[in-house]
Amino acid sequence: MALYSAAAAVLEGLERGDGGVKTLVYNSRFPHVRQLYALVSETLRYSPVLEKLLAGAALLQAEKKLPPQLAKVLVYDLLFGKGLKCGGRWKVLARRHRARLEAELARLKVQQKVSRNEDLLAPAQAASPGASQVPRYVRVNTLKTCVDDVIDFFKRQGYSYLGKAASVEELRALSGKKFLLDLHLPELLVFPTQTDFHDNLLYTSGHIILQDKASCLPAFLLSPAASSHVIDACAAPGNKTSHLAALLKNKGQIFAFDVDAKRLATMNTMLMRAGVTAFQLAQQDFLAVDPADPKYRKVTYILLDPSCSGSGMVNRLPREEAAPSAERLQALAAFQRKALSHALSFPALWRLVYSTCSLHQEENEDVVHAVLQEKGSAFRLVNAFPSWPCRGLAAFPGAECCLRASPAATLTHGFFVAVLERHGEGAAAPSSLPAAAGESPQHGAGPEPGAAPRKRKRKKQRVK
Repeated sequence: MALYSAAAAVLEGLERGDGGVKTLVYNSRFPHVRQLYALVSETLRYSPVLEKLLAGAALLQAEKKLPPQLAKVLVYDLLFGKGLKCGGRWKVLARRHRARLEAELARLKVQQKVSRNEDLLAPAQAASPGASQVPRYVRVNTLKTCVDDVIDFFKRQGYSYLGKAASVEELRALSGKKFLLDLHLPELLVFPTQTDFHDNLLYTSGHIILQDKASCLPAFLLSPAASSHVIDACAAPGNKTSHLAALLKNKGQIFAFDVDAKRLATMNTMLMRAGVTAFQLAQQDFLAVDPADPKYRKVTYILLDPSCSGSGMVNRLPREEAAPSAERLQALAAFQRKALSHALSFPALWRLVYSTCSLHQEENEDVVHAVLQEKGSAFRLVNAFPSWPCRGLAAFPGAECCLRASPAATLTHGFFVAVLERHGEGAAAPSSLPAAAGESPQHGAGPEPGAAPRKRKRKKQRVK
């Protein structure tokens, strides 16, 4: 049963936008990763068919305690895989409904005029558009090493280093064992798509983090000043948290929240592997955190990456499942507005980054606009990353200050980022955040956006 539980957990993580299939499988701590990866991949491939079977057989209505993702995994192996390899109540449950599920499968084949299970699959449903063109991004973990040493390590492994990229087209042209330094982010290396580093020494030791470029933008643009107190409001799986720690050089304090105990346990393991020390994890709904608690009186930076539709994630779900219903979008947007408004109520807050891996205006520009109308006298949008090619949709005046990302335009997952800063009496003058890798974010002892950038010293821990 452990295999099915682990597969269901991976599917739930994909639905929340926690990461790609490989990352979630390798972070699952399930001992047989190849077996788990195969089951998850095949369940995803058959996902549109499984949705129809579950609905037609009314399985979830009949078994209200059966989690939907676990139902998918069990039904996949029961009807399309090698048969259930578990015992206990879930096997009894699946077999109890087997005749109804098989009848529904037969009806579906007749309806679609096919004879084989494979013929129920449409090739266009098998993968998200853009998945094949997004490169493998590798963030160098500066808590343990530096960019130069990681480059030297890969060169010793037979990779050819081509220097810093000058354009997105150079990233698109990567092939074989060649890699580049990203043109925008100073600690991000770029390899050809499908390059796998999950078994590489640098990954298993925490010297590198496998993280999409767009996912690196929130922490980079938050740019917390040295020794700051920072909140990561919806933190799991923890890649952004480890990025914040690297920017802080493990000084200051990070408060990280998530409601799921298992996700926090996995996150704790990952953060320890990455060498993160100055953090506190809390199994708590961020909306239930009291901004007036003295513990958070020094919090000046907040990274808010709330639950979203995940519609921007590639290598993820079949296309049918990437389009949430209008009702689900409304529910997500309502939660996101509450979370953003709540985050802006922390008394010492100076800068906040709001981000999603969603393509939908309802979860992005509309959320920011609604909250700015509520809090606009105290906070304003910052023109973040002026040279970034994709800007926010023209949903309201100033929305171009926001960033968007996409597989086609930026060779990343689909993403949205907005940077808000406090303004008004006693606040600092307006600022723009960095435009290129050569212009690192502004760091200082406090909120001084007009100050000159400080050069960050690199650790010289050799990677042997």
